[in-house]
Amino acid sequence: MPNDGTDRSRTKGSSRLHGVDSTQPAPLQPAEVGRWRKSERERLTRERQAITSEHRHKWDEQIGRVLCQFLAELHGAVLSIYWPFRGEPDLRFLLPELRARYVTIALPVVVEKAKPLQFREWKEGARLERGVWNIPIPAEGKVVRPEIVLAPVVGFDRAAYRLGYGGGFFDRTLPTLGQSVRTLGVGYSQTEVPTVHPQPYDIPMSAIVTESGIIQPALK
Repeated sequence: MPNDGTDRSRTKGSSRLHGVDSTQPAPLQPAEVGRWRKSERERLTRERQAITSEHRHKWDEQIGRVLCQFLAELHGAVLSIYWPFRGEPDLRFLLPELRARYVTIALPVVVEKAKPLQFREWKEGARLERGVWNIPIPAEGKVVRPEIVLAPVVGFDRAAYRLGYGGGFFDRTLPTLGQSVRTLGVGYSQTEVPTVHPQPYDIPMSAIVTESGIIQPALK
């Protein structure tokens, strides 16, 4: 892994890469993609929830270090984080450091089914309420436009495509943010798959952040 914590390797001539088969599986038909993704979501979520608290804490700290190094220039920006759910990496310990950089913290809010997410400013001590899937969201707070969005992943591939829970909220939201917004998928390296079988409506993340480093798609 490079000293700067990034991982942009795309090893050629090898059948395995970081424990994941680097050969691309045959494309699936749309109906097959749905079944495959459902099965993978269940498998990856189950394996993630089985991670021991010792490993989880260690990996979360490593993700935090990688993320802060990658966003070293972050100062006074609007950053959308997320409230951890079903074993997702918990990065809330970074909040004091982010606030020291005068970063405005926002949380994503589902305002309506099949609609883009809304991003609501959240300050420590501000009242939270239960949103979709009982995930806490700010009960109040002004709506803001994030410059950086952290999106948890159930799975991901080397092209920085994200496998989520299937609600489509981020898929609907990303096109509305504009190309200047950096979207960072956050997950553990064990959730990497050879491909998520991206469909025309899927949009890759700017990068994927794991405890092992940063994965950025090759420039085309």
